[in-house]
Amino acid sequence: MSGGQVIGLGCRLNIAESERIAALIGHRSDRVVINSCAVTAEAVRHTRRTIRRARRAHPHARLFVTGCAAETERAALSAMPEVDEVVPNATKLLAASYGIKSAAAARAPARTRAFVAVQNGCDHACTFCIIPRGRGASRSQTIDAVLDEIAAQHDRGAAEIVLTGVDVTAWGADLPGQPRLGSLVDAILAKFPRLARLRLSSLDGAEIDPLLFDLIASEQRVMPHLHLSLQHGHDLILKRMKRRHSRAQAAALVAALRARRPDIAIGADLIAGFPTETAEHHAANLSLVRELGIVHGHVFSFSARHDTPAARMPQVADATIRTRASELRAAIADVRYAWQCALIGQPLSVLAEKDGRGYAENYARVATPAVPAGTVCTITPTMCEDDLLR
Repeated sequence: MSGGQVIGLGCRLNIAESERIAALIGHRSDRVVINSCAVTAEAVRHTRRTIRRARRAHPHARLFVTGCAAETERAALSAMPEVDEVVPNATKLLAASYGIKSAAAARAPARTRAFVAVQNGCDHACTFCIIPRGRGASRSQTIDAVLDEIAAQHDRGAAEIVLTGVDVTAWGADLPGQPRLGSLVDAILAKFPRLARLRLSSLDGAEIDPLLFDLIASEQRVMPHLHLSLQHGHDLILKRMKRRHSRAQAAALVAALRARRPDIAIGADLIAGFPTETAEHHAANLSLVRELGIVHGHVFSFSARHDTPAARMPQVADATIRTRASELRAAIADVRYAWQCALIGQPLSVLAEKDGRGYAENYARVATPAVPAGTVCTITPTMCEDDLLR
């Protein structure tokens, strides 16, 4: 082990934070940090498996666990013999939390696509979600702090910046004057005229402000890719989830954006098997995939998190949940394949990455053979194979 290891699990915010932790511990080979996830029961099980594997791989290192599971499962993780210390989420970005008196001089590796955390925590109370307990109340980075981080990433060669957070569209609510996310995006575009690509992480459609909508719809440097935190396609289930949008409102948002920017690609988070979900409710979930043309889908099998309201609702059988999740994924795969086929023969602007693949502006995955990482190039695909345009 040539240096400290940080294993990030879960969301894009965790990816951004894991890179900052890696910069803190630098080349200290006696540190291993697991930045955990707790969004589902399976995520917690994966965290525990990762801890055991890391201990076997690094038997003499000091092993730290942080992240959301470090808050929601603190006692259980602290009791694991493989774990030396559990670090609270609130102090995970402090060198002292890992027994380091001063931050390491080493920096996280440069990325072609850099994740910049603009917000943390959540003030909402979705009945299925335990993340507010792990992340706390919503907190926003100031515009100046975000611009400084983007400047550092841009100077190090990042061709694309991805804004991320727990509830990104809540950015600004806790800042003086309560600015909206659109004003932050506008400030970034004005400050960095040479930044070619700005991408937004998962958004809550109910919080998209008019300026943000206009920038997504018309600004070419904002990528034509919108990932929405939809969760379900039936209004009764949305109500029981305590979501703040209806199916019709989600459909209207997508239609309005497509009217302005026809090439926009839609992604979504969807939950299969939420408590009380009937076959009719599930059919509405499936039809939402087709109606909105969801081509980038994250399907979650419902997993009851302890002490959440949804855990006290009538549960759907595990086998039914698995079947419905599989059907949702198959529906998304069908819509996605048709979309990919429609891109064949069209020139795509693609940011190449180190693995010989890259992302088009609409987040289509494209093979980029012999193209240096970090290069934005134009590729015209002639076929789609293994979920990859070639």
